[in-house]
Amino acid sequence: MIILSIETSCDETAVAVTRNGREVLSDELISQADMHALYGGVVPEIASRNHTAHIGRLAESAINTAGITKSQIDAVAVTYAPGLIGALLVGVNFAKGLSMALGVPLVPVHHIRGHIAANYIAYPELSPPFLCAVVSGGNSIIADVRGYTEISIVGRSRDDAAGECFDKAARVLGLGYPGGAALDKLAQSGGDESRFSLPRPIIEGFPYDMSFSGLKTAVVNIVHNAEQKGETLDKASLASSFAAAMSQILVPRVLSAAAEFGRERIAIAGGVAANSRIRADFLKAAEAEGRTLFIPPLRLCGDNAAMIGCQGYYEYLAGTRAGMDLNAYATMDADKP
Repeated sequence: MIILSIETSCDETAVAVTRNGREVLSDELISQADMHALYGGVVPEIASRNHTAHIGRLAESAINTAGITKSQIDAVAVTYAPGLIGALLVGVNFAKGLSMALGVPLVPVHHIRGHIAANYIAYPELSPPFLCAVVSGGNSIIADVRGYTEISIVGRSRDDAAGECFDKAARVLGLGYPGGAALDKLAQSGGDESRFSLPRPIIEGFPYDMSFSGLKTAVVNIVHNAEQKGETLDKASLASSFAAAMSQILVPRVLSAAAEFGRERIAIAGGVAANSRIRADFLKAAEAEGRTLFIPPLRLCGDNAAMIGCQGYYEYLAGTRAGMDLNAYATMDADKP
């Protein structure tokens, strides 16, 4: 089964063609990161306009690269939630038009479910059940993946997403946007992770829930205090301390949840999964407990359309369909299709 998939939830326009959920025939992407870097973050209106400008050409490119004709497409899958509402609507409306023109089913896909499915592309042997931490710019959850379309959220951030926290810390350190990779590089440049004391919040009664706003605020305050006092800030050590704190918020919760739910396999996904410290700490912790860890390659950690096509295949098999009244939603829990 061949699916053309569309992802426009934020500032990447992406179109892919996949076969039977796991084989990627093409995976096209246009990033707007350089454009939004001028403003220190994503400007929704600019993102939407650029999706509109590029999506048609990108779809043609994806089809040509895959070496198929439009008549071979069996379904169209599209991210419809969560994300920037204007950006999502560009992809949803394009997908509806394509579905109608080709006379094929339209399959709505939840963005977080797509991130989880990125692991299926990277690891053909992986199948549910397993525990997965999805940590990205807009979402941070711990999910018990009981089936390809059966997901239960066991923990979530109560405030900011981990990726949002990374971007804010990078921006205040003068690293620009997007700042995840630059902050990671700075943290590895010889910084002392014990140099700064940063918070690692615990939410009483909810052991798997997380909070990142205090961590973000602490970094901002340290930078501003140094500036106000005219002191030279050890940025490498602050970046290293930040990465350590972030990892120590995430890793123990995921391992503890895996033990409670009896999951021998653990996966992580989303843009924050590209961070070297977090990847290394997850690997070390999983090995110590005898659990198998799955981490997608860097190219599948960020937003892409191949992961939407993969999850779209399993949603299709489960009978998930949408009509021409499909809408987009800025927020929606991942336990919904």
